[in-house]
Amino acid sequence: MVLTNISDGIARSVESVAEAIASPFSDPVVRLGVTGLSRAGKTVFITSLVANLMNRGRMPQLLAASNGQITSAYLQPQPDDTVPRFPYEDHLATLTGDTPAWPEGTRRISELRLSLKLRPTGLLSGFSGPRTVHLDIVDYPGEWLLDLALIGKTYEQWSESVLSRIDGRPGAAEFRTVMASADPSAQLDETQARSLAEAFAAHLQAAQSAGYSDCTPGRMLLPGDLEGSPVLTFAPLPPLDKAPRGSLWREFERRFDSYKRNVVGPFFRDHFARIDRQVVLIDVLGAIHAGPRAVEDLRHTMAEILSAFRPGRSAWLTRILGGRRVEKILFAATKADHLHHSQHPQLTGIAEALLREARDRAEFAGAETAAMSIAALRTTVEDDVLHDGENLSVVRGKSARSGKVAAFHAGSLPEDASRILSPARKGAERWLDADYATMDFAPAASTLRPGDGPPHIRLDKAAQFLIGDRL
Repeated sequence: MVLTNISDGIARSVESVAEAIASPFSDPVVRLGVTGLSRAGKTVFITSLVANLMNRGRMPQLLAASNGQITSAYLQPQPDDTVPRFPYEDHLATLTGDTPAWPEGTRRISELRLSLKLRPTGLLSGFSGPRTVHLDIVDYPGEWLLDLALIGKTYEQWSESVLSRIDGRPGAAEFRTVMASADPSAQLDETQARSLAEAFAAHLQAAQSAGYSDCTPGRMLLPGDLEGSPVLTFAPLPPLDKAPRGSLWREFERRFDSYKRNVVGPFFRDHFARIDRQVVLIDVLGAIHAGPRAVEDLRHTMAEILSAFRPGRSAWLTRILGGRRVEKILFAATKADHLHHSQHPQLTGIAEALLREARDRAEFAGAETAAMSIAALRTTVEDDVLHDGENLSVVRGKSARSGKVAAFHAGSLPEDASRILSPARKGAERWLDADYATMDFAPAASTLRPGDGPPHIRLDKAAQFLIGDRL
């Protein structure tokens, strides 16, 4: 193990030196990581971003687009032949076809390279030719992002944290029943271990479907080829002093450590460590609709994830990243098109307050952060309707369930974000003086003019924050 770590470190050091030597003589590359928790819209974000960078008529807040500095954009083969290519063309066809539909969500890592040709600017522009900047977009499941919260935690710490907050969540009672029938100090029994792991995984799936965010380990939600393997056959157990060797508790502890070492570590070493910019997509409206406990869970989850970047928190992560840092992190509250524009400031304010602790930790570690509300693909139009004798600002779009066009009002978000966060922190079961709704809208059929990408809300502003300085 020691020799392996040393050789990996030497290999990464040689690779870093080679990149440093070659960089002045090659086109600059920006690696953008795109992730988000469940149902946040990662696939749609990437598809719309690429489409709007290739056809920039709807990107006025991206300065390099509005001033004509970007002369062309084109897709190229990605540099990593071992990573699946993000199927951009298929997703775009699904979103913009005669019968638009939502593409399948992210279930594995993928990558796409978009090259931007830029005309020179400044005093010396007449003495230099056009230059190229490559944007490598890395898409990975948000469930994997959750595992950042495991870094630096022992099995006992993780178990205590999970068991302290799961009561009342879907599937929690069933898991506790299975756990109560097990003796953590008894000799390992694989049938019992599998029953515990399956009950815990079922709880995680149910909790995620109900709008909860903190569902670790993430690979139990998307096991893939690891399904049924010992590295995913564990569950939290109550604390046990001096657990006997060969006991259920000791074996679950070993498998938890193996999960971090063999599943979490390689991903962050091989992929996350090479990311320059990161966007985290968050369904804030979905959490508000799910209730105060889901909102508090989202706040806790984001703070836990970003805690791994705090200097001194985890030497293990520092070794993996090799001293490199994510330079910019955008926290984007998605589905802004589900609200009338008059409520967008409230959504952004709630997102900023909700993510305050996470942003503070990221900024303390040296990353520049921002929070904004966006819609990567606009599915609605705004309208005013008469309701109970008063004018009500609504959005109108096609329901994904009924297929009919309907007017929708999500509820009046408060201007004071504490009215959302305070009940959440206090563990309230429901909102006392408000009712918040959600609707699943289908992509709207549209005819794009030449030079225009799909309609969106503030995707250009997001792009300016993430990559504008490199253009």
